[in-house]
Amino acid sequence: MSVLWAATSPESGLFHPVERRSEAKDLSDRFNDLRSCGQGYVEVRSPDREFPVLILAFRDDHAVVHLLSDTERMSLLVGDGTVPSGAEVEVPIMDDLAVFTGDFVLNTDRAWDLVQDFTQTRAADRLGEWCEL
Repeated sequence: MSVLWAATSPESGLFHPVERRSEAKDLSDRFNDLRSCGQGYVEVRSPDREFPVLILAFRDDHAVVHLLSDTERMSLLVGDGTVPSGAEVEVPIMDDLAVFTGDFVLNTDRAWDLVQDFTQTRAADRLGEWCEL
């Protein structure tokens, strides 16, 4: 199954915003390379539609998942309890670190499973509870 994606470069550690069209396996390979580096930022969408775009930002075992529903709407996936609600976690958003509370933090493996589900089904609503920003 083909997907469009853009991600952090494992070599430079910087976000490379040019989208690639590839099979989901190439996206998985990039994620694995980034996981070896300890952090990364990935945007993924269907090749036939501009939206939705699913965004995975992770650092070590902590991840945050965003959803761009259209040019005006962004949501955060509610966390899985990996981090207590009042705790804060930093993850890379493009090239900068951003702070999120535990309310929106997931285990990185769980977050990656959700990205894989999204690439197969193209459905974001079934991934969990979303909080619109």
